[in-house]
Amino acid sequence: MTVWIWMGNLLGWPVIQLSISFVAVRLPARLFAEEDWMTAPRRWERGGQIYREWLGARRWKLWLPDGASWMGGFAKKRLNSRDQAYLAQFVLETRRAELAHWCMLLCLPIFFFWNPPWAWGMMTVYALSANLPCIVAQRYNRMTLERVTRSRQRALSVR
Repeated sequence: MTVWIWMGNLLGWPVIQLSISFVAVRLPARLFAEEDWMTAPRRWERGGQIYREWLGARRWKLWLPDGASWMGGFAKKRLNSRDQAYLAQFVLETRRAELAHWCMLLCLPIFFFWNPPWAWGMMTVYALSANLPCIVAQRYNRMTLERVTRSRQRALSVR
């Protein structure tokens, strides 16, 4: 591969990922207030059980970087409060982050324009490994927080 192709690959991904993150953290919160077809839980996810039990997301998700906090967005690395408003904001921000990572993943075909076909696989492996764990972590966190919130609401309504 030529120097230009290497530069396009080495600079292209960070530029795309940082640009999408920069835009995503500045979009209005109302766009992420409700589940949509992309972020809605699926039956096969069994309320996040697949991420917790099969993929062990609870153990490894803390190793992932939190790009939103680098861009002035909502930090999702750790739960900082049990306040209902904070938990609702956290859930909203998981939708924002998930959609940002889907957008980053959708940029993969851009790299097919200048890379030879044999490098497409490497670009695909990078795109999937850089974004799918983040998507899984956001879905796991959201489903867990929503389950806790529903359980708290039921407990309060019984009193």
